[in-house]
Amino acid sequence: MEDKNLNISASAAGQAGILAKIVEHKRLEVIQAKQNIPVSGLERSEYFGRTCYSLRDFMLAEDRTGIIAEFKRASPSKGVINDQAEVSVVTRQYADAGASALSVLTDQQFFGGKIRDLVEARETNQIPILRKDFIIDEYQIVEAKAIGADIILLIASILTPQEVAGFAKFAKTLGLNVLLEVHNREELEKNIFDDIDAIGVNNRNLDTFEVSVQHSHDLVNLIPDNFLKISESGISDPKTIKELRAAGFNGFLIGENFMKNSDPGSAIQNFVQELRN
Repeated sequence: MEDKNLNISASAAGQAGILAKIVEHKRLEVIQAKQNIPVSGLERSEYFGRTCYSLRDFMLAEDRTGIIAEFKRASPSKGVINDQAEVSVVTRQYADAGASALSVLTDQQFFGGKIRDLVEARETNQIPILRKDFIIDEYQIVEAKAIGADIILLIASILTPQEVAGFAKFAKTLGLNVLLEVHNREELEKNIFDDIDAIGVNNRNLDTFEVSVQHSHDLVNLIPDNFLKISESGISDPKTIKELRAAGFNGFLIGENFMKNSDPGSAIQNFVQELRN
């Protein structure tokens, strides 16, 4: 991967406008994507008609860990994290280690991801896959289904409540699971809709990149119990998962902690072994 093609410099990220920059660039990407492949073309994909795996079933399965293991090559805050790992190999290792679901970054400009990464993960795995991206248009939801995703992410901080409700409803018509990401109480209270399956608390501020797991503890009891409760980011110790589970969380999205290792598969195996002890 060539760094010059990625807008992931820490200095740029530190200007507190990175999220706005990502969304601005994403709008241009979507315009281009629609020109390249119309919705009718996406609907002809081999994966478009498949039945999605249930996030709830896998998240609550006793033989699974509740971990959503992420494949992420880079980020705006860290730069290149791991540009040597093979997505098919690593995601298979994640699944074999007991991950309840996979998260695959498909944003290229800021995270070094590719649409092809998710397709390759789908080809080699039989557990739910989250398309980790910045959804701002229904087209991306159709695209997610077409490339084999089971779950889409809706980020409350970049969408209006009306958009969250509309996108979630549309995703359900395609059979997709919906994960809503919130950062604070206001975002949570404005975006509780029946078509959402899971609510994730992102412990990382996407503008400042500061991380605090306390955000999850502060919000867990405000999330209605009919939703799966997911804690995202900043989880690097099995003890933290045990504490979050005791607080009421069902799932735990972990990316950088595994990907920063030269062997992410071994990293998750060791993590899970300690978690289960």
